[in-house]
Amino acid sequence: MNEKEVAAFLDITDVVCPMTFVKVKVAMEELEDGQILKIRMHEGEPITNVPRSLKDEGHKVISVEANGDSTYTVWVEKAGLQ
Repeated sequence: MNEKEVAAFLDITDVVCPMTFVKVKVAMEELEDGQILKIRMHEGEPITNVPRSLKDEGHKVISVEANGDSTYTVWVEKAGLQ
């Protein structure tokens, strides 16, 4: 993913579920349709729940990458309401 395309970055490694998705949802609301949010989160519940919840809300999860330190980076594109 080209860093120039990323509109915002959110590190939720210090946040626990269910607040992880709340923080991500607030960050997504700040973006314009088509903009990309880069999110860093821990493995376990966050990496299971956050991408699924984003898809459920209609956003496009572009990529999920393991960072090798028990964290993941997720890139998601904001989708407009249909």
